[in-house]
Amino acid sequence: MIPRYSRPEMVSIWEPATKFRIWYEIEAHACDAMADLGVIPRENADAVWKAKDVEFDVARIDEIEAVTKHDVIAFLTHLAEHVGSEEARFVHQGMTSSDVLDTCFNVQLVRAADILIKDLEGLLAALKRRAYEHKDTVRIGRSHGIHAEPTTMGLTFARFYAEMDRNLSRMRDARAEIATGAISGAVGTFANIDPAVEEHVCDKLGLVPEPISTQVIPRDRHAAFFATLGVIASSIENVAIEIRHMQRTEVLEGAEFFSMGQKGSSAMPHKKNPVLTENLTGLARMVRAAVIPAMENVALWHERDISHSSVERMIGPDATITLDFALARLTGVIDKMLIFPDNMLENMNKFPGLVMSQRVLLALTQAGVSREDAYTFVQRNALKVWEHRTDFKQELLNDPDVVKALSPEQIEEKFDLGYHTKHVDTIFARVFGE
Repeated sequence: MIPRYSRPEMVSIWEPATKFRIWYEIEAHACDAMADLGVIPRENADAVWKAKDVEFDVARIDEIEAVTKHDVIAFLTHLAEHVGSEEARFVHQGMTSSDVLDTCFNVQLVRAADILIKDLEGLLAALKRRAYEHKDTVRIGRSHGIHAEPTTMGLTFARFYAEMDRNLSRMRDARAEIATGAISGAVGTFANIDPAVEEHVCDKLGLVPEPISTQVIPRDRHAAFFATLGVIASSIENVAIEIRHMQRTEVLEGAEFFSMGQKGSSAMPHKKNPVLTENLTGLARMVRAAVIPAMENVALWHERDISHSSVERMIGPDATITLDFALARLTGVIDKMLIFPDNMLENMNKFPGLVMSQRVLLALTQAGVSREDAYTFVQRNALKVWEHRTDFKQELLNDPDVVKALSPEQIEEKFDLGYHTKHVDTIFARVFGE
C-alpha cells in the first residue's frame, strides 16, 4: 500500500521482517511440541531458540529464494545458517509449507483485526459525543434528496453510531472466525505430525486449531473476513456521502474542518472542498475491491492449489491498511466537523411550512375527510408553495375545504416543530442504552 494512505502500526504487521518472525515462532514452537512428544531430541528443539533474538536478513532470504524458487525453503535455509545445519535438521519435521503460510497469515489478520477494532471503538466515541452535542439540533430529513420531515443532527450521528456499532460486532466475529491455525501436514491428515503439535503451536500464537484442514485452512473463513471489511468500508462511505452533501454550497449544514493555510483549489481561492470525505469514498471502493477475489479464493482444487496465494499477498495488506487509514481519517473528520444550526433552520424554511404536510393530511382524515380528498386538499396547497414560495400555513388557512374541517387553531398546532422531536430521547436510549 502506498505511504499516503498508510499508518505505521498496521503497516508493520505486513512487513517481511514481521512475517519471517512469525514463521520462526511457528517452527520453534512446533519443535518444542515434537520434543515433548519424543519425536525429536530436546537439544535440537532448544537450539532453534538460539535464533530468538536474531533479526532475519530479508535480503539474504530473497537471495536464497532466487535459487530455490520457494520462499519457505529459503527461510528454512537462512534459519539453519543461524542455528547450525545439524541443530536445525528437525525443523519443519512432518510439516508442509501451508502450515507455516496459512497459520502466519491468520496471525497477521488477527493482529490487523485488533487494530481495526480499536479504530472502530475510537470512531464510535466520536460519533456518540457529536450525537449528544446535537441531540436537539433540528434539521430537515430528506428522501430522494428532497425535503421530507424534520429530524435532528443528533439522530443523524446516532444512526451512524448504530451502524458502526454493528460493524464493531461484525469485526469481532470476523476476528474470531479467522483466529485458527493448522499444523496438519500434507493434505491435512496428520500422517507425519501429531495433532498435539498443532494444539501447542496454536495455543502459543493465540489461535485455535482448525477443526479440519486439507493442506490449507478453508478459505470461506477469509472470504467472511474480507466481506466484513467491505461492509465497514461501505458504512464509511455512507457517512462520507452525507457529510459531502451537507458541505454543498447551497446546503452548508455541516462541513469538514478547514485548517489555517489549507487551500481548496489551485484555480479558485474561495473553494472549501470536502476533500477528506471524497477521499474516503475512494478508499471505500479499494477495500471493497478485495471482497470478490476473497470470495473466489474459496474454491480451490482438491486438497490445495496456490491460486489464492497471489491474491492474499495483495489483499491482506492493502485492504487492512486502507481500512485502518480510512477509519482513522473518518474519526478525525467527525471530531472536527463544523455544524451550522442556523443554516439547517433556514434550509428547512426554504419553502415555509411545507414539511408539515403529513400532519395536516392526518388531521384532515381524523376530522372525517376521506384520505383521497385530504391528500388533494393538502397537495394543491403544497404545490402553490413549490411554485410561488408562499407560506403553506397561510395557504391552508385560505382554503375553504381545509378550514371547513379544521379550525385555525388546529391548523396552527400542526406547525409545532416539537412534535417531530418528542421521541428523540427514546431513540437515543435504544441506540446508546442510556
